[in-house]
Amino acid sequence: MDHQGLADIGLLIIRLVVGLTFVGHGAQKLFGWFGGAGPTGTGAWLESIGIKPAGKIWAILAGLFEFVGGLLFASGVLTIVGAALIIVIMIDAIVTVHARNGYWIEKNGFEYNLVLIAAVLGVALTGPGQYVLLYQP
Repeated sequence: MDHQGLADIGLLIIRLVVGLTFVGHGAQKLFGWFGGAGPTGTGAWLESIGIKPAGKIWAILAGLFEFVGGLLFASGVLTIVGAALIIVIMIDAIVTVHARNGYWIEKNGFEYNLVLIAAVLGVALTGPGQYVLLYQP
């Protein structure tokens, strides 16, 4: 296998792992799947950290951004749009929760959020690779 073929497989692995993880996070917020709190529980948590009013609405929006962004990113369809949705959610997480705790994840900092931003932005700028759900010229 040549270098481009390996690069395409590498991009596929990144897209699937990161994208499907975001699909799962979105499903937790939207449907309560995978041990999630659903829109009501997530909304209550958002309000408890100061995102008021309408925490449930913000929970649904966050869930949609994660779910749709993850699907687009994982599938390689509209990868840039999927990456943008994921980046918006990660910036929001940094601003609302993690920035005040510094960089390192051990203190609930924004390290992991920034790594995810870098990964999805890198793929978006590079392109999804050959293995996508729909052909893209």
